[in-house]
Amino acid sequence: MDEDFHALADRARGEAAGPAAAAEYVRLVALARAPVAGDEREEMARVLTQAGRPLWAREIAAFGLACAADRRAFETLVLLLNHRDPERCATAAAALARLGDPRTARAAAALATNPLRTAYALHPVRLLTALRAPESVPALTATLQRLLAPHDPYWRIALACVEGLGALGDDRAVPVLTAARDHPRLAAAASASLARLGAAPRP
Repeated sequence: MDEDFHALADRARGEAAGPAAAAEYVRLVALARAPVAGDEREEMARVLTQAGRPLWAREIAAFGLACAADRRAFETLVLLLNHRDPERCATAAAALARLGDPRTARAAAALATNPLRTAYALHPVRLLTALRAPESVPALTATLQRLLAPHDPYWRIALACVEGLGALGDDRAVPVLTAARDHPRLAAAASASLARLGAAPRP
């Protein structure tokens, strides 16, 4: 397990209050570190569906299943990708990137382009960039276009789109990146992304 899991484990330790929760925490972390045997995966899968399980337990189980490429983690991780807590979103994005489920890009694109969930779109945008899926460029382009108003409060989401489009290197992004170059908070990043795409500099 890497730093993403260590960050999750550290956060979950603080949420696991009481002796019973602490014992469950220790057991789930041990399972998630090496989810190889079928019985171990079944136990983690039950955590995702049993009533009354705390959110931190579901997170650990879903992360462990994702690292084992077990697609039963998908629905839980997508819900966490859209969580109000940015740390949970980041953990879910890291796990989804490992899971390799073909539904991931479509789900991330739906979250990134939903105007009612813009405040929570940062990690779906970053996940789309990492996936380099067919849905990535259209979703990032549509999201960025919607956020180019001068006083839009979600300029950090727009910045992630600008940087992601530059990293993806698709010429379809040139028009929206050119428009983003006129946005004071996006100008430098948009120019850098256009340069990566080989677009002509501003005259």
